[in-house]
Amino acid sequence: VQLQASGGGLVQAGGSLRLSCKASRMITSTFRVKTFTWYRQAPGKERELVATIAAGGTTNYSDSVKGRFTISRDSGRKTVYLQMNNLKPDDTGVYYCNSQDMWGQGTLVTVSS
Repeated sequence: VQLQASGGGLVQAGGSLRLSCKASRMITSTFRVKTFTWYRQAPGKERELVATIAAGGTTNYSDSVKGRFTISRDSGRKTVYLQMNNLKPDDTGVYYCNSQDMWGQGTLVTVSS
């Protein structure tokens, strides 16, 4: 597995979680130039883009998470984070990290009402 996602779990509505995506097999110089994206897939729905961070740090968010989620990157740790605040039941799903043709294994986020 080239991208290792972790940090999912069960949380009540209004709570927070931080997801991590570690590119352990990627050399640091490669990590620095890659764009990373978090996707999620809710039960019975198609996979959707949640947030993207480019090599220079530019970020982009879906309208449904804007203002609540923050994507960031740490080149020293070769890790991309997704800080999720004020979680809602609609945020429930499996979250995947991606960079070009590389995918993480997914981490499950469940938000109870």
